[in-house]
Formats: sequence, C-alpha cells, structure tokens
Amino acid sequence: MKNIVEVENLTKYYKKFRALNSVSFSVEEGEIFGFLGPNGAGKSTTVRILNTLLLPTSGRVFMAGHDLGKEPYEVKARIGLVPEISNPYLELSCYENLLFTGRLFGMKNRDIRSEIDNLLDFFELESKRNVKAEFLSKGLRRRLTIAMGLINRPKLLFLDEPVSGLDIQSARLIKRLIREANEKGTTIFITTHQLNVANDLCDRIAIIQDGEIKALDSPDRLKKAAKQSQAVEIHLDKLKDVDIKELKSLKTVERVDVNKGKAKLFTEHPEILYPLLISWAEKNNIRIEIMNTLSPTLEDVFIEITGKGFKKGPEGQKKRHKKV
Repeated sequence: MKNIVEVENLTKYYKKFRALNSVSFSVEEGEIFGFLGPNGAGKSTTVRILNTLLLPTSGRVFMAGHDLGKEPYEVKARIGLVPEISNPYLELSCYENLLFTGRLFGMKNRDIRSEIDNLLDFFELESKRNVKAEFLSKGLRRRLTIAMGLINRPKLLFLDEPVSGLDIQSARLIKRLIREANEKGTTIFITTHQLNVANDLCDRIAIIQDGEIKALDSPDRLKKAAKQSQAVEIHLDKLKDVDIKELKSLKTVERVDVNKGKAKLFTEHPEILYPLLISWAEKNNIRIEIMNTLSPTLEDVFIEITGKGFKKGPEGQKKRHKKV
C-alpha cells in the first residue's frame, strides 16, 4: 500500500522544551488513521506541522508525494482541514460557504458549482442550500464544515474531534459520512479524545506520549496486546458470604475487585479460570448467576501506555457473555 504521509525523525523545540523527539510514522493511502495522546504529549504540535501551520526544528515530512519543507503550497492544495469547532461563515448560506471556500483554493466556478451540488447531496444539506449557517443546528453546521473541508477534493482530510458535542443521532450520521467519504477515496487523519470514535472508525491508531510514538497498530491488535486488562466478572447470589481470599488464591488470578454484588477477577487466562470458578462455586454451595469475560478496550490500552485516561471515552469494558 502506498503511503500518503511519511514522517521522518520529526523533532520540535519550543526554546529549551522538546515537544517532539524524533517522531516517525506513516499513513497509508486510503485508510482512516487515528492520532491519540493526552494533553501535552505532542499531538497538537505534530498535527500543526502536518497542516503547514508550524515549522519543525528538524526532520522531514512527505505528504501526497511532496516534501512539506520544500513544497508547502503543493501540500496545502492537496489537503483539507476540519477544526474541532465548526467554523462556517454565519452570515453566508451553505451554498455561499462552499462557493467561497472553493474560490480560496483557486478552483474554477464551473468545478466549484458541480462539487457543491455533490457535497450538498452527500451531506444531506440540499434542503438547507440557501439557509444561512447561523440558523443551522450544531449537527448541520458540523456537516457543512466537513463539506467545506472536502470542497477541493483533497487526497488527505484532517479531522479534529469530528463528533464532539453532537447528539447520538448526529454523531452516528457524521461517522457514517466519514466512512463513505473514505470509501470514495479520501484518506482521513483523525485526532480525538473520544476513544470510542477512534475504535469505531480507524484502521490504525498511533498513540503519542512525551513527544514519542509509543504504539501504532490496528485497534484490535492494540487491544489484544493488553492482556493484563482481561478479567472475568461474576455475579453471585451470596457475595457477602464469600471469602475474597479464596477467589484471590485461584490459579491465574492477579487481583480481585468487588463492587455491588459483582466480583471482577483479573487474569491473563480466563479460559483456565472459568472451570476453576465453577468448581469453587459448587464446593461452596454458591450459585453464579452471570459470568462475563471483560475484554480490553482501547481506553485500557491508552491508560496502560500513557498512564492517563481521557475524560471522553467508552464506558466500561466490552463484555462477552457466557451462560453458566
């Protein structure tokens, strides 16, 4: 697969503070790529350099076949940028916002009008063609802002917090439209604090911490690597009568958390623990009402790598139910 972004040994200093330390990674053409990191990790600095808004101290970046340091305008013509805050011109209609943005890219009026028709239809904004942006809902403004980022048919679209602050229905629609835009050939680079968004959309994810890339892989492979986050959760009818020390003594159990009638046993080998739990329950005349395997989530991976959590992320762990 051809790379549309190649970052080589990117380093950035703010006076004596080193924000980036020889960062290297690539983005494949046609993928949805997620870039995650806690505040102060170097995420924003990296993205600002890729967006041609900031110069690196050292290192090289190639985007869409062009050297960013030598051909910044060639790069700008081939990328789209959608900031976290939807920023259409409020006094302009949807049509006028798209027309103005197309002209900023130097597109011909004929091409702009054709693309506007396509985008208004694609983002389900045709009925709002002549409505001023100030009268649009938050979800509609988000759709318009993403459409503005696509007006120049970019090879690479940068999306910052694509569904931040949206209701569930609007967020689902935006995610569907992002997938469809990607299927039409646009490579998408997402930065987000919402780990469920990254998990749902991204083919690969890079996690940056202390100015260095700490992990880069698909969400599934990253989660599979977080073995210590696996757990078996049991609901017991007599949890208050249970000797927690006995549960901790079972083979492969690393620790036990108890809360509101549930016991969570952390283990790297749930397949070994299952029969041991059933035997233990039968021996002690205790009925296990529900038994779940809790798989690692992307949030588990993130916390394991960075030692920090995001305020916005998936709730709890993904459950695989097992009948007892």
